[in-house]
Amino acid sequence: MMLTPVDHHTLLPLLPEFKAALGDDILARRVFERVTALVPDGDLMTLSSEPKHHAEGVELCRQFGFGILDVDPKTHFTWDGVNVAIRMEPSVLIHEVGHYQLAAPERRAVLDFGLGCGPESGKREEADAVQTLFCPERDVEEALCSLLGILWEAELGQPSILAFLEQNWMEGGANLQNVAHFRKIVRWLHQMELIDDDGGPTRNLRQEGDDTFFARWFADHS
Repeated sequence: MMLTPVDHHTLLPLLPEFKAALGDDILARRVFERVTALVPDGDLMTLSSEPKHHAEGVELCRQFGFGILDVDPKTHFTWDGVNVAIRMEPSVLIHEVGHYQLAAPERRAVLDFGLGCGPESGKREEADAVQTLFCPERDVEEALCSLLGILWEAELGQPSILAFLEQNWMEGGANLQNVAHFRKIVRWLHQMELIDDDGGPTRNLRQEGDDTFFARWFADHS
């Protein structure tokens, strides 16, 4: 959910300011350019609901081997370990691909990836019962998934900046903490080979289990 409303008057001067704050971090600048390449003329606070974008999201899920369930996740789960419920906004659907790529191998076949009930899922008790990843590790994985999913939207030619804003990547503008967080997430996605040298998403999957992965993460950021 977007914390602070954003319109074109607010956003347009902020984009070059944020990019300049990235300095000589070439990869972070490339990622930022991909995400902000398409700024739609209309409402910046509403995610796309275009049928074409939804169909592209479904096809991307198929390419990753997802089973497709034409149901509302509120009557099921967003991810049941095999299938994705597709009656969601395109951005939210594509975000599930990011979750699949970022989940530890042992959690890919678990309800809602073992993160607990997602905001779209309806069967909270069942999903929460198999949750194995909790904060702060859960927040780390969510941030990585968020930017990876946004980059998939950009790769598909969709207005990825809408999800970028909705998921609060520009909250706080170009302050040092916000820019440092963005650079850190970019760097880790690249180290995991989930984005390439141009900042585009790859089709690789995370191979490390949770213990090893998060031990490295927190050691790197201690």
